[in-house]
Amino acid sequence: MQKFLFSPIEDHTYSIVGYEGDESDVVIPENYGGIKVTVICDKVFTGHSEIVSVTIPDTVTDMGEFVFEGCYNLKHIKLSSELRYLWGYTFCRCGIEEIVIPDRLRSIPPFAFKDCKHLKRVVCGTDMKKIYSWAFAGCDSLKEVTYNDDVVVSPDAFKDKELNT
Repeated sequence: MQKFLFSPIEDHTYSIVGYEGDESDVVIPENYGGIKVTVICDKVFTGHSEIVSVTIPDTVTDMGEFVFEGCYNLKHIKLSSELRYLWGYTFCRCGIEEIVIPDRLRSIPPFAFKDCKHLKRVVCGTDMKKIYSWAFAGCDSLKEVTYNDDVVVSPDAFKDKELNT
């Protein structure tokens, strides 16, 4: 069972503000009542340890804080190609091992991947401009981060890590 809770936004789209479900594979709907879903709000999937994979439609442009916190079994996530904004702690303490950041996302905020203990590889999209301090704090298994030469990387983004970049 998957049940999403929606809220209208001023721009005449919808945000997802809640989730009730018990399925391992979650597919976020691209619309609600024929109107696009563009935002996934804070804490929508927090603590849903049954989730193994998530597919986010290309209509989503924004993701809030702590969206996947505590989703320890989350291994695979397909992000929206239109994703433009992440807030801090979005993927905090989840089980992802690899992630491909879409081209339109321009920065990775502080603590976005905090304590993702199994995260090994990150591939940043072509529009990436900045990786903030502590974006990958506590990512003990992180070995490889791929990004363009013009990306500004804060000195503490990969605190105490030796990486292939």
